Amino acid sequence: MSKTVLSIRTDSQTKQEIADFAASVGLTASAFATVVLKQAVREGRVVLTPTLEPTPYLENIMSEAREDYRTGHNVTKTKTKAEALAHLRSL
Repeated sequence: MSKTVLSIRTDSQTKQEIADFAASVGLTASAFATVVLKQAVREGRVVLTPTLEPTPYLENIMSEAREDYRTGHNVTKTKTKAEALAHLRSL
C-alpha cells in the first residue's frame, strides 16, 4: 500500500499533547492518527467520551444532598414499593 500525507490544523499545545500521548503508548503521532482513523472507518463510528466534571453549582447541590442524607434531613426511607409510591404520590 502506498503512503500519502494527511494534514490537519491544530494549535501547537494540542500537537505536543498528542505527540506525548502517542509516545507514551509506543507510537509516533502519525502512527497514532493512523490507528485511530482506521478504527473509526472499520467500526463506522467515533466514540467521544466527555470529561464529566461537575460545575461548581452542581458540586454545591451534591454536597448539600450528601449532608442531607447523612443527617436524615429531606430524606424519606421506605421499605416497600407501595410505601415509596404512596410517598411520591403525596408530594
